[in-house]
Amino acid sequence: MDAQSNPSPAVLSEAKRERSRVVQKIDPAFPGVRGMRDLWRGWRDYRELWLTVGLYDIRKRYRRSVLGPFWITVSVGTFILGLSFIYAPLVGGDMKSFLPFIAFGFIAWQFISQLLLDGCNVFIANGPIIQQLRAPLSVYIYQTVWRHLIILAHNFLIYVVVAVAYGLWPSWQTLLVIPGILLVCINGLSFGMLFGTLCARYRDIPPIVTTITQMMFLLTPILWRPDQVPGREFVYELNPFYYLVQVIREPLEGVSPSLFVWAVAVGLTAVGFLVSTMRAAAR
Repeated sequence: MDAQSNPSPAVLSEAKRERSRVVQKIDPAFPGVRGMRDLWRGWRDYRELWLTVGLYDIRKRYRRSVLGPFWITVSVGTFILGLSFIYAPLVGGDMKSFLPFIAFGFIAWQFISQLLLDGCNVFIANGPIIQQLRAPLSVYIYQTVWRHLIILAHNFLIYVVVAVAYGLWPSWQTLLVIPGILLVCINGLSFGMLFGTLCARYRDIPPIVTTITQMMFLLTPILWRPDQVPGREFVYELNPFYYLVQVIREPLEGVSPSLFVWAVAVGLTAVGFLVSTMRAAAR
């Protein structure tokens, strides 16, 4: 009876080998399983590590400063104010309507673009640690996403100031920003898995991504409204950044994004996640 209730080490070892054989059979048939397992292990076993390190990165960057991480908010807020002051007259708008539009759009753009740029360099920046620490590579991607979530939380102080100044009181539509941020975070994970290894091997890719990101900033409705380019709707309709920005900006404006915007954003996220997990299996 005791032997049945307490299997011997030999039995446990054989069971472990059997599970390993099953996994080896599954992985070639379903390459994404390996990438999913890396993400799951990074979340389950190393969550405390990347949460702590991500917070430490922010504290270290602003150590001994008076405002600390809120210098991020001051910098972004000053930039938004300057853009609004210059561009509002150029596009024929007034500050009351244009400043919230550009402020919330720029907050969303900062979050998205920095996730992409840091995702390219995630394994390059953590190269020495990767060589010394045996941990899932997803740990470093989680750390990057978590760090930018902290920065986004600081930038939300700008939303509070603008909302109070212009009477944009939160409604139930504002809560839709939560799934919007979640979609962007998943895209950040996907981009890190997909391009992190490629950029570590091919060092010409990060400058290319940086150049494309700068160009997409001008082609995404951040400094201009979609209705200001009649006849050229394809500029933003074919722009994936537009949909990711919209699922964050519109809820902050108190507007519910259209079902089409949600469908495209979810579709982009699903395709990106599938491709990145399958690419992770081949690395």
